[in-house]
Amino acid sequence: MTGRGDPPEGTPEGGVPGGDDEFRDEYRSVVFDETFIKAARLQEFSARERMEDEEHAAVRSRPAGEAESPPSEKSGIGASKQGIVLVLLIVLAFGTAIYMGIRNPYQTPAAPPTEPMRITLLPLAPREKVPGAKPADLYEHSPAAQFRTGADGVVLPPVRRSAHFSESQVLAALTLAKEYVVESSLDPDVLTGGAVRSTRIMLDPGQHEQFDQSLENPRSDGRHEATGWMIRFDPAKVALADPHVRVNGTLTIRESGPNALEVTADHAFVYALRPADAGKGDKASDGASLFTVRREVRFHFDREDLRDQQLSVQQVAMRAGPLPCSADPSDTLSPLLAGELAKDDGPAGTDPYARGRSTASMCGVLATSAQPSPANPTK
Repeated sequence: MTGRGDPPEGTPEGGVPGGDDEFRDEYRSVVFDETFIKAARLQEFSARERMEDEEHAAVRSRPAGEAESPPSEKSGIGASKQGIVLVLLIVLAFGTAIYMGIRNPYQTPAAPPTEPMRITLLPLAPREKVPGAKPADLYEHSPAAQFRTGADGVVLPPVRRSAHFSESQVLAALTLAKEYVVESSLDPDVLTGGAVRSTRIMLDPGQHEQFDQSLENPRSDGRHEATGWMIRFDPAKVALADPHVRVNGTLTIRESGPNALEVTADHAFVYALRPADAGKGDKASDGASLFTVRREVRFHFDREDLRDQQLSVQQVAMRAGPLPCSADPSDTLSPLLAGELAKDDGPAGTDPYARGRSTASMCGVLATSAQPSPANPTK
């Protein structure tokens, strides 16, 4: 009787019953093990199925779920290696992008530094005593009789688009310039030498250092006068007799390049002042006097300024009086008040041998027609 693993006719001649190792090795490649069978996409019908229906095909397709081959150890290792390689490639690409971004020779060039503000101030000394009266009487009998009051006197011009800026951008530049004029020239807290933040926050950050130095160490060098940024009076000497300042002037705008707008604010401000020690009440303003400042401010706006709602003050030109020529106007203005007369002191002397920028200022004469002629002057 043949063994279970032997062919029916017995063991081949020269063969070894129960299987030969060499025989197994020779036919190992054609032996279908369990894994191969489970992975096959085709399955043969059983004999019973073929007998029941002779028209059946010999084989049928197996569903995809049945034909899945179990993961082998080698395939798992291969997948892990592929995953590691993919992660490395992603990291390498990301690092290369960052490196090229940092070293890119075609990066947008840095914006040029903000230009420092420049200021000129011409004191106007009167030939006679300063007239005094009530503020309303002074205004009525002065060239400022028809001026508007406060911010109403800072009027925007008709707004039109320019070659490189839209109508809304032009309006934004004009509005910011007006706001700066109002904050720096009409705010009572600024005028009395107190508030500074409302003016500072409107500036381009590139001018903050110059602004701070002008407040911490003011000097008449054309760069660091606090009175260039704001109109300020010494609260220990001067007080506002009327908070309603008279204003008249214009705002104009033009392109200074394809990426910049320039706004010029040219206004005359007329303040009613009184001595700080005059007390309070109506009688304290009986001896008020007028002080006039003609102030021309040139602003610069680039596209970033318009986006961030800020501006750069490029140049300020001022003529102010009645003001003594010898006074230092770098920190606060020291107007001559009612009944006072300018001394024959003249402007500060200039030493041509001294190095550096001269701190001396020129001085002008305040025209008599610029002074009020009140109906009831203070005696």
